Amino acid sequence: MKGYLICFLAAAVIINCPAFSVSAQHDQQSHQGNEMPAHHKQNVPVGVMGDHTHQAGEWMFSYRYMFMEMDGNRDGASGMGRKDVLAEFMVAPEEMTMEMHMLGAMYAPTDDITVMVMVPYIRLSMDHVNRMGVEFTTRAQGIGDIKAACLYVLHRRGMQQVHLNAGISFPTGSIDEKDDTPAGKDSKLPYPMQLGSGAYDFMPGITYVGHGQDLAWGAQAVGTIRSGRNGEGYALGDRLSVTAWCSRDWSESLSASVRLDGRFRENIDGDDDDLNPLIVPTADPDLRSGQRLDFALGLSINGSEGWTKGHRLAIEYAVPVYQYLDGPQLETDWTLIAGWQYLWGAGH
Repeated sequence: MKGYLICFLAAAVIINCPAFSVSAQHDQQSHQGNEMPAHHKQNVPVGVMGDHTHQAGEWMFSYRYMFMEMDGNRDGASGMGRKDVLAEFMVAPEEMTMEMHMLGAMYAPTDDITVMVMVPYIRLSMDHVNRMGVEFTTRAQGIGDIKAACLYVLHRRGMQQVHLNAGISFPTGSIDEKDDTPAGKDSKLPYPMQLGSGAYDFMPGITYVGHGQDLAWGAQAVGTIRSGRNGEGYALGDRLSVTAWCSRDWSESLSASVRLDGRFRENIDGDDDDLNPLIVPTADPDLRSGQRLDFALGLSINGSEGWTKGHRLAIEYAVPVYQYLDGPQLETDWTLIAGWQYLWGAGH
């Protein structure tokens, strides 16, 4: 699996990079108090998950809101108009929005181990038009796939750290969502309109973070590996997310960040017998792969005194700078992520 290869290559590069080949003098300074704590001020972009570990006994509770808008179709690197899509299919998707509310919790039983769980609630909406010019919208909402992960510190020296991400996704999201369409009532919705994968997914990854006096930086690679086909007869394509960021503190409480986020996904294996791939491209399992690179800007406010201590508010806005889709597929226009985090325990 290429996702595994990339993750392990990243680990080898990070652990053996010059930043970790420090002298014995630097080691001595580290033991005198310059060692990076298990938890550091949170200035990592809010769109990165599993980016940090905690000190033993610490809890962190979080809420994230994400909104993504997709508008227009693309095949390869080129856009496709409505007429082009309808020349191949009876129905053309035109616009889709994805809204997600996610509750999260993290706990550290030791300085080197942090466990986390994330529970999403998802709302999906997709606008269509058919060859007769009839426009219609389908919708789905509900609990998505619940995710749990363990973060294990591999290396910590100075103000830098490398940790493993070992996650699993549970099939709690529906894969039998239906809605009314011109073809009939309670029609089975295509793959992008389902709330989950329908199977257990494994999410291995690795994360590197570093901190200076006013700067912080990091990189992460996380894969999603499907365990097999679900009860409807298909498995969503494997995915890989690779991201790198840098942030700067402008004051004790305010920081800003820039980030590049690359995403890769494969086509679906198998198919759902209830879906006809000749009607709409979103029902074709061979038209789901693609690559995308986003550029994101973020702001973060950390509370430091009184009742604000331990609280963090953050926002991030991302736009694609490159998309290559095995289409026709809806292309992403922009993504907004906002979040709140609260750190509790171990002296906080």
